[in-house]
Amino acid sequence: MFKKLIITATLLAFAVVILGAYVRLSDAGLGCPDWPGCYGKLSPAHAHQEIAEAHAELPHGPVSHAKAWKEMTHRYLASTLGLLIVIIGVMAWVKREQLQQGLGLPLFLIGFVILQGLFGMWTVTLKLTPIIVTLHLLGGMITLSLLTWLWQRQSVDIPAVRGADAEWIKPYASLALFMVLLQIALGGWVSSNYAALACPDFPTCRGAWMPTMDLHHAFQLIRDLGMTAQGALLPAEALTAIHWIHRLGALVTLFIVGLLVVKMMRVAALIRAAWLIVLVLSLQLSLGITNVLFSLPLPVAVAHNAGAALLLLVLVMLNFRLRKTLNRGVVGL
Repeated sequence: MFKKLIITATLLAFAVVILGAYVRLSDAGLGCPDWPGCYGKLSPAHAHQEIAEAHAELPHGPVSHAKAWKEMTHRYLASTLGLLIVIIGVMAWVKREQLQQGLGLPLFLIGFVILQGLFGMWTVTLKLTPIIVTLHLLGGMITLSLLTWLWQRQSVDIPAVRGADAEWIKPYASLALFMVLLQIALGGWVSSNYAALACPDFPTCRGAWMPTMDLHHAFQLIRDLGMTAQGALLPAEALTAIHWIHRLGALVTLFIVGLLVVKMMRVAALIRAAWLIVLVLSLQLSLGITNVLFSLPLPVAVAHNAGAALLLLVLVMLNFRLRKTLNRGVVGL
C-alpha cells in the first residue's frame, strides 16, 4: 500500500505540473483572482454571478468561466496531491520499523508541499509576480523529483551496475541533473515574463546571433510582471535577453547531457537508459524549436513542459541508481 500511494502521488504530481503549465500558458492563472476559493466560493459554479460580472467588465481580461474552471481544477488536484503526501509521511512514521527506511525524505516532502502551496497562493495574491511564478514551477518539478526518488527507494528489481562504472558515471549524471534543473528555472523565467516569442525566429534571434539585449533589467528578480524594479515598463530588449539566455542554456544542457550519454554508452547496463535520454532530449529540443517557428501553439508549449519533466525524471532515476550502487554495491532502477 505504501508503494502504491507513492506511485499514485508521483503520477498525480506529474499531472499537476502539466496542468499548471496549461493554466499558465492559457492565461488562466488569475481565472479566480482570490485564494483558496473562487470569489470566496467553493467552485466556479458557486461563483457564477461574480465571474459573469467580471467577464462583462473586461471581456478579454483574465477572468472567465472557462479560465476559472482551469485554475480551480489545478487547485483541486494540487490539494489532493498535498493530502496524499501527508498520508505518505504519516504512514512512513507509523510503519517505520516495518519499512526500515529513513524518515527524512517523507517528512521533508510534507514541509515542502506546504511551502509549494504557499507559492500557489502568492502566485494569485501577488498577481503573477515573475519570481513567485518561477519558484512555483520549480517547486512543482522538485516535488515530482522527490516523489520519484521515494518511489525508487521501494523498488528492488533494478538491473545491476558495477560499482566502478557507477563511480565513473555519477559526476556526469549529477552535473546533468543540476543543469536540467537550472534550464527548467530559466524556462520558467521565460514563461512567467511572457518572453517565449521575444525571439520570433530560429536559429537567430531577431535576425542576429547576438541581438540587442538588456541583461540588467532581464534578471532583476524582485519586480512586478512587465515592470522593472524601478517601476518603469520592462523594455523589449530585456525580454529578448531572457529568451536568448534560455536558448544559450539549452545549448549548454545539450552539451552536458550529451557528454553523459556518451559515457553511458560505454557501460552495457546503461545503454538502454542512454537511448531513453537521447529520445527525450531530442523530443524536447524539437518542441522548443517548434514553439518558436509556429508562435507558441498551446499543445506544443504544454508538451514542452511535459518533456522537461520527463527528462528530469529520467535523470533522477539514473542518479538514484548510481548512488544506490555506490552505497550498497548493487542497484536497481
